[in-house]
Amino acid sequence: MSRLQQRLHALRASGRKGLVPFITAGDPALATTVPVMHALAQAGADVIELGVPFSDPMADGPVIQRSSERALARGAGMTYVLDCVRAFRATDADTPVVLMGYLNPVEIRGAAAFAAEAAQAGVDGVLLVDLPPEEAGGYQAALAQHGLALISLASPTTPQTRLQRLCAQADGYLYYVSYAGVTGATRLDVEDAARHLAQVRAMARIPVFAGFGIRDAESAAAMAAHADGVVVGSALVAALDGSPEAEAATRAAAFLRPLRVALDGIAAAA
Repeated sequence: MSRLQQRLHALRASGRKGLVPFITAGDPALATTVPVMHALAQAGADVIELGVPFSDPMADGPVIQRSSERALARGAGMTYVLDCVRAFRATDADTPVVLMGYLNPVEIRGAAAFAAEAAQAGVDGVLLVDLPPEEAGGYQAALAQHGLALISLASPTTPQTRLQRLCAQADGYLYYVSYAGVTGATRLDVEDAARHLAQVRAMARIPVFAGFGIRDAESAAAMAAHADGVVVGSALVAALDGSPEAEAATRAAAFLRPLRVALDGIAAAA
């Protein structure tokens, strides 16, 4: 059983809701990524999504777009990202790390070579926003050969036939996008998302984590009541924006702790 599978199994066995923070590698500084990852793990992250900076992040709103631009300007490419995971693994062998990004940086290396390098660095899964499920077979096979999960995305506009396909082939956890749009919006409609989540969870054989629109403890708890866990990205990236290097890890932990408390409150009340 992989590190990611072990963590997801432990969450389900204990009845706890999963908490998955997203950060952009290389922002707010190259030197802060690994300390921030450790701070998030210590503050209660179950999985860390590490964003791979990309020049055209089409699914992301202004907050993550700008963080990606800043990171790229500092030289935060795929080699840097994998080096960060490798450094994180030197003292944390347990917290799963999922790389979240776009297909181009993987295509440049080739699926097989990328999968081997990512696994060697200590990556547990990959989420490629612009990889359609109809074309994912080769990538999923290459990743699986090295014990890596290919995380799939579903949204309110996903057609029923495609949703069935996603649920059948999804690995690790299924990332449910809570609304149609880009990351960072504040228009989250929990009731509408809950209806869709009920359908997706009934079809999925793996945990379903909800993302987009999660910005604080209140929104995390509201959404987690209908999902197996939540992903928080833009709000955390915004909280870290402009942070001095010495304060970034402290800010990350301070942001995440209230969300962990809120999610544990749901589990305790269940």
